[in-house]
Amino acid sequence: MLRDDVRWFFFPGIERLPGVWRGGGERIHGEMGRPRKAQGHMQPSFRTVESLAHTEVGDCYQCGKCSAGCPVADRMDAQPNQVVRLVQTDRVEKAMRKEAIWLCVSCQTCTTRCPKSVNCAGIMDALRQLSVENGVDCPGVRRTVIFQKVFLDNIRRNGRLRELELVGFFKTKTFLKDLSVPFLFKDSLLAPKMIRRGKFHLMGEAVRDRSVVDRIFARCLSEGRDGE
Repeated sequence: MLRDDVRWFFFPGIERLPGVWRGGGERIHGEMGRPRKAQGHMQPSFRTVESLAHTEVGDCYQCGKCSAGCPVADRMDAQPNQVVRLVQTDRVEKAMRKEAIWLCVSCQTCTTRCPKSVNCAGIMDALRQLSVENGVDCPGVRRTVIFQKVFLDNIRRNGRLRELELVGFFKTKTFLKDLSVPFLFKDSLLAPKMIRRGKFHLMGEAVRDRSVVDRIFARCLSEGRDGE
């Protein structure tokens, strides 16, 4: 959920709001309430993933329906059911290092198709959170994490996306991390074409009511602080 994503990017030690529901109103796991602050960083473990994803990972019996329906499974270094199996066997840190958790597009197909109502997409999300919090990732996804943080910062400042500002901050922060000059200027040749087509705007449009966006972020961040 977007509100949870905003909160844990700014306060990664805060657990997500619990309370995931099945059809018919049956609660899968957890009770509604304030997010809870873990002592220090949350330790990667089977139980931690279950708590963050609000699902019973042990219910998975490896039928493979999640992998069969995943639209990006062919690009993953581990199939969704294989990632779930790593969590089941408490090899969570190995699962956190898989590029597959970052290729997941959160389409919820796996969760919807699971015959045991295991929240597979929630497991991927929990692994991403633990990966960011514990600094465990593969080099290929560092730019993804930087982009997501820059994207949220951009929305927070402007109320809507300003593409040129987003690209500027993303390229700069990425360059400071890996010092890749080719990546820094990779898309610069697209600017003349975009100008000719009227797609290049130096200043983005502002939202009419910035207070709405401010309230959304204020609520997310205040919930994060309340859990400290």
